[in-house]
Formats: sequence, C-alpha cells, structure tokens
Amino acid sequence: MPPPASGGAATEDELIASISAICATAAPQKLVLGIGDDAAVWRPSRSNLSVITTDALVEDVHFTLAAMSPRDVGWRALAANLSDIAAMGARPVLATIALGVNARSDAGWIRELYEGMALLARRSGCALAGGDVTRSPAISIAITVVGEVRPSNLKRRSGARPGDVIALTAPLGASRAGLRLLTDRPDLAEEPQFAGVLRAFRTPEPQLGPGRWLGASRNVHALMDSSDGLSTDVARLCAASGVGATLDAIPVDVTARAVAERCGDDPEVYALDGGEDFALIAAIAAHAFGYLAGRYALRFGTPLLRIGRIEAERGLRRTNGNAIKPAGWDHLAG
Repeated sequence: MPPPASGGAATEDELIASISAICATAAPQKLVLGIGDDAAVWRPSRSNLSVITTDALVEDVHFTLAAMSPRDVGWRALAANLSDIAAMGARPVLATIALGVNARSDAGWIRELYEGMALLARRSGCALAGGDVTRSPAISIAITVVGEVRPSNLKRRSGARPGDVIALTAPLGASRAGLRLLTDRPDLAEEPQFAGVLRAFRTPEPQLGPGRWLGASRNVHALMDSSDGLSTDVARLCAASGVGATLDAIPVDVTARAVAERCGDDPEVYALDGGEDFALIAAIAAHAFGYLAGRYALRFGTPLLRIGRIEAERGLRRTNGNAIKPAGWDHLAG
C-alpha cells in the first residue's frame, strides 16, 4: 500500500474513494472492474488489436503550476496520450494513472486534477481504470492508455512512400504561442483575442475523430502526431520510413502568428519547433489526396492541409533546397 498522497486532511483511503467516484463518471461498459481492487479488468474486443501508449509529465518540465490549474494539468496529461492513440488510427478504451505528489498538491488539488482527466475521458469514451498515488519530490503524472483498432486500420509512421503527399490536420504553433504568453508576456495573455492560444496550451484537443477517419483509408500510408514540433516529427516519420521530405508550406495558426508578431518572434519557428499542438501528420498517396481532402473537409469542417511531399532522397528540406534541421522538443535534452 503506498503512503498517503499528500499533506492534505484526507486519508489515503478517503482520497482513493473520492478519485474512484470521479473516475466512475468515465467508465464504459467494457470496464468490468475499476478502481478499488489490486488490478482493473477489461473485456476486450475479439476483432481488434490493442494499442498501448505511456507518457509521463513532470512539473516544471512539461507543465507549470504557475500557468495551469489542476484541471488543465489533468486534461493536458491525458490529451498527450490520447493523441498517440489517434496517431495509430485507434480509439481509446482505458487509461491508468501513476501520480507522484507532494506538499504543493494536496487532496483538493489531486481531485481537481482527476476532474480534468475525467472530463476529457468522458468526451473521448475512455475509462479511467485505476493506477497509483505516491509521494514524489516533483509532481509527476505517468499515464498509460490502451486503445483498439481494426488490423486493417492500424497506421504506423513507417509506411510513407516516395511521391506521397504530406498533410496536416491543423495549422501549428498555437500551443507554443500560449506558452510564450504565459511565461514571458502575461500582459498580452490578458487580451481576449489571444484566448484561443491559451486554450491550445492548457487544454489541447486530441484529434481522435480525424485519426480514426484517416486510419480507415488505404491511401493513408503513414500517420503520426505532431507533439514535438513539425521539424522533429516529420524527420522521425521519414527516418522510420527510410525516405526524405520536402516541405512546401509551414501552416501557422492565425492567432499564433499574431502572438509571434507582437513578441518579435518568427512565427514559423512556433510551428516547426514548438510542439504540443497534437495535429496529425499523414503521408497520403498523391493520386488520392484531392479526393480525401474534399471528403475530410465535408466531414470535419476544416481543411486537410498539404504541406509537402515524401521523396526517396533522405533528409528534410524546403522547396528551395535549404535543409531543415530538427529542432523541436527533445525529451532527454538538458
């Protein structure tokens, strides 16, 4: 049995009971046994593959209490994992959470964190099935999400082929713009026109619907999410597929561009290197792109953005031939 979660008034059993009540609001019928026993029990589908992803967030590395409420932290932590599920063409079914807490995160803080996760879990059809709570020098949240996908719809980052169109499901840079305002320009963060980029940073939307839709097409050869910056993530897709790429366009979110201009920054850097936008990057057969883009716009009300092409020659470059150096988020960089 782990030690009490924090220095708040609640005992460990009382805290677990309250967390269990919150998680019960996000419990699909396939969850046979959730929080309260030694392990959760799930009834899987016979016709699907299980996809499993784990992501860890650490205070002052991936989030800051000064800029985010506990609900925001919980939402964002789960969103990062759900985005990985979307990138496989899958749907999420359950999540487990390992939470490290300290004196800065009392029982009330922990409940609110779980409320943020539960809100997104309900919207996504994902059960919060259990986990662990323990003391930690820094607040940490490690989430494992299990998803399901039909074998024919599973998408990997290693399937891109020379000639494929590289497409994005959304412009980039909004999350980086939100972080810039919250950490460096709190005066601008108060302006109403920038509320969208603050939401993009605090409560990003994993693109589960577009991921499953793209996963169902045989003309989508590779798929991944843009969580570490376009320059880094396209380079990873190319490395996994044994190809290269030329980028013709860098779509920057309109409000992110306005933030960059007010702050004296290069807006393309927000998109290329900022990360945590959770848009999806797809490699699509060139002959099918126009048709798929039209159907995508009708289905989701937003365009499927053509940004470049896959090529046999290794490396990542712009249309003019200038190399693009991967400079996004590196989880092991100092």
